[in-house]
Amino acid sequence: MTTNTNSDYPLAPVQFSRLTKRGIMLGLSLPQLVVLGVAILAVVASLYTGGGMGLAWTSPLWSSAALVAVIPAGGRKIIEWVPILARWVARTYLGQLIYRRRIIKPRPAGTLALPGDAAALREWEDPETGAAMIHDPHAQTITAILGVSHPAFVLLDPGEQQRRVSGWGRVLAATCRSGRIARIQVSERTLPDSGSGLAEWWRTHGTNDGSWAATTYAELIERAGPAGERHATTISLALDMKAAARQIRTSGGGMRGAAVVLRQEMTTMTTALRAAELTSTGWLTPGEVAVILRSAYDPAAAPALERHGALGRDLATAGPVAVTETWDRLRSDSAFHAVLWINEWPRSQVFPGFLAPLVLSNGILRTLALHYTPVRADQAARDLRRKKTELISDASQRRKIGQVEDASASAELDDVLQQEADLTAGHGVLRVSGLISVSAPTVDELDAAVAAVEQAAIQASCETRRLVGQQAVAFAAASAEALPPSVAAPAV
Repeated sequence: MTTNTNSDYPLAPVQFSRLTKRGIMLGLSLPQLVVLGVAILAVVASLYTGGGMGLAWTSPLWSSAALVAVIPAGGRKIIEWVPILARWVARTYLGQLIYRRRIIKPRPAGTLALPGDAAALREWEDPETGAAMIHDPHAQTITAILGVSHPAFVLLDPGEQQRRVSGWGRVLAATCRSGRIARIQVSERTLPDSGSGLAEWWRTHGTNDGSWAATTYAELIERAGPAGERHATTISLALDMKAAARQIRTSGGGMRGAAVVLRQEMTTMTTALRAAELTSTGWLTPGEVAVILRSAYDPAAAPALERHGALGRDLATAGPVAVTETWDRLRSDSAFHAVLWINEWPRSQVFPGFLAPLVLSNGILRTLALHYTPVRADQAARDLRRKKTELISDASQRRKIGQVEDASASAELDDVLQQEADLTAGHGVLRVSGLISVSAPTVDELDAAVAAVEQAAIQASCETRRLVGQQAVAFAAASAEALPPSVAAPAV
């Protein structure tokens, strides 16, 4: 009888697909084609009506349109900034950048006191599991949140790491096969520690015999505990009520039927996580979700909420008291916040623990949120065929006009072919978006924390961009797991 050693299970590297940057024709998007079409029409009309003199007189019009369509600014073409700026101006004019809770006016039962698009969310408590289910009537989703505990991944041996990575891959594959899951969000966040964990450990394992060593250790815990931080991991499971409409009707219809169907998916998720050797601490109750929301918008209150378990457990009042949004940051009750988008994942092969610099960053209150959007197998096959056809046709058009073939386009075609092969082999396809929310008490500390997170992302072979014009909705999607991720950020 022989035993397997760690060398029998080598840790396999992984590689992410590149961010798709396709256009309608020759890599140009619809806004670019519209503006270039206006420029061409202006040139043709001026030549027919005024000849060379007319072309010269209209040169400011068509040259400006051409430049707006092709000149980049801040990672986008200038024309692509127009919708963002227009929405920002409209929100500014309508006074939507400032939120103040009306503490005197009572709220309807089952609603959440949250700003912006999240104001439409509704609360539903599952009578069987006691879990909080958040209903989004606009997106037609209902979400439950699961607490997860796990050992330090970076401290495991390579064989154990590879086994756990394979188990997590099976969890994600199961969600793709379901067809009823709208989104899975994995959030890993740091929270200010009240010191209760260290104090509890000392009461359980310590020897408080009055000696000098015991007294000194107890004083150290008392002083250093509240200055520390702790990590918490949660998984949010969102049911697509449109895709599960038939099952919901069969289960009784309405929110009660949706809760029954979501409960089935919750059981499947818990079983899959157990097979992947991830320990679930239970589906979060309304009080636990309220603490998460309150801690996200008011980090200074988190230690007090942890010490006094009965306080801050009302989900209807867990939202912020005041929120002020600016172009590139957000201020809520006791902190300033900024949200970064992971716009480029590692282009070369990396090992599964590549996010360790981000996850293990110390002294920074931040939340790393990964949004997984499952794609049905038939829809994924159609999308991949369309992408492959567009990439091949774009390459053919570039060859006809004598344009040099771009290496990035060839790499993107290779990614599509690899995804098609994986789909044929039975694997699922998920669209992944990564958001990093950073919080600090002052603006200067926030800028320093953002710079540290950006440097940690570089060490993790990732590229981040600070979102502008959408900080409020981005913060809700990154820091509050139950809120809908309606950020207008592309997904990989």
